[in-house]
Amino acid sequence: MIESRKVTPISLEIFRSALTAIAEEMGTVLMLSSYSPNIKERRDFSCALFDVRGRLIAQAAHIPVHLGAMPDSVASALATFDHFAPGDIIALNDPFLGGSHLPDITLIAPIYVNIQSEPCLIGFAANRAHHSDVGGISAGSMPLASEIYQEGIIIPPVKLWEAGQPNQPLLSLLLRNVRTPAERRGDLAAQVAANRTAVRRMEEMVARWSLPTLQAHIEELIAYAQRITCATIANMPDGTYRFEDHLDDDGIGEESVKIAVSVTVSGEVMTVDFSESSSQVRGNINTVAAVAKSAAYYTVRCLMPDDAPMNHGTFAPVTVIAPGGTVVNARPPAGVAQGNVETSQRITDAIFGALAQALPEVIPAAGQGTMNNITAGGLDPRTSQPFAYYETMGGGMGAHPEQDGLSGAHVHMSNTLNTPVEAFEYAYPMRISRYELRAGSGGQGKHHGGDGLAREITFEVPTDVTLLTERRRFAPYGLQGGEPGQRGENRLVHEGQETLLPGKVHFRAAAGDRLTIASPGGGGWGKASE
Repeated sequence: MIESRKVTPISLEIFRSALTAIAEEMGTVLMLSSYSPNIKERRDFSCALFDVRGRLIAQAAHIPVHLGAMPDSVASALATFDHFAPGDIIALNDPFLGGSHLPDITLIAPIYVNIQSEPCLIGFAANRAHHSDVGGISAGSMPLASEIYQEGIIIPPVKLWEAGQPNQPLLSLLLRNVRTPAERRGDLAAQVAANRTAVRRMEEMVARWSLPTLQAHIEELIAYAQRITCATIANMPDGTYRFEDHLDDDGIGEESVKIAVSVTVSGEVMTVDFSESSSQVRGNINTVAAVAKSAAYYTVRCLMPDDAPMNHGTFAPVTVIAPGGTVVNARPPAGVAQGNVETSQRITDAIFGALAQALPEVIPAAGQGTMNNITAGGLDPRTSQPFAYYETMGGGMGAHPEQDGLSGAHVHMSNTLNTPVEAFEYAYPMRISRYELRAGSGGQGKHHGGDGLAREITFEVPTDVTLLTERRRFAPYGLQGGEPGQRGENRLVHEGQETLLPGKVHFRAAAGDRLTIASPGGGGWGKASE
């Protein structure tokens, strides 16, 4: 056991690496033991550790939009319960109580260790995973909705496991409200296993380091991260930088939706103000404050050294102003399913657009600016059971001041993989009939934007389909004279007739129909003549 409380640079780096390894192991357990392709293959999940006060102390390199918002979930759990016990698992997905959107279910486990034969609470393990269906008006639970009640079952902070035992009546209630209960049960069990892994590893950490030494290192690690963030901000020129970008529409009306940001840099602190953004809208591209904060934290983290720790201290120098009732901090019962995936991307684009004025030789052009969401469901004749499919799709990355953008990549707030064709066709009554890069779709410039993707899906059975996509109207911007990337397109072939679909649409596909999703290219950087 390491008895001394003294923190040295070497001990701090060993400690930081040990915490990060626990979060990464959580992710491996969750991936390997999950049921759904969305979690097992695409890795649409995130894992993190928190101290006893609910402060983030370590995370795995998972999904940015999950990780920046997860502290609000832990804070909500702490505010709801005044007592925890070993073996408890708190579940929630309510976006207005720390969640992001309803398919993202967060499980939180208190971490207890025995100190002088008494259980002592030392922190929390948490993970968030996107479930392919949580009910609602359309398969996949990413509908075109006008209020949150249409999007799926809402879970406030509840104890889904108590003292190591499942709360069976509550679990039965949740599973009765989804289209794929066996898959959901399996994915929830995988999330529980991930948290229990973290509890065991933290017990081992305390046994090796001692609790006082562990707590001293936590405080220093948070302070260290804050110093790095302050230094990063201090290297930017002071001033206020403004930028405005737009979402194509809200999925119900045709009007564009403004995301306006003012980024003020003053010494070692930064304020990100969304006060001039559109009011919340009827369609579900609204988002909650936790997601807006997550996007702001992500942009700052991108400017920090690669090996900088990510924890509570990283966020401390950044203040986010997101007035209630706006599209970036909607009030219930607003629908928010798209906000987590599409509006978070546009928030990121707007912040980087503002920072490009302060750091013109650092900030890249806009990436594809969308996650190209597709959900599909129906009855699988092979099993006579319902199926529900969800996926996001990569596109072009914006060109950088020093190099071309990557092609066919998930950008910014998304950090998932694609579902391999073999896994896709094994799991669902659909086929991938074409999957390729959109050559030349990246914006031209001194450095070219990355190319988007084109993927064609052939439906083998009647299928309920929803597309939630962006940058079909407003192209990803170029910077410093670079050209915009090409906009995305959605096309459906039905009985030999091809139709250009809106960016956000719900329809019933017939057997034999072919859907093509063409994702946007990234913006170019610099003038082509250079």
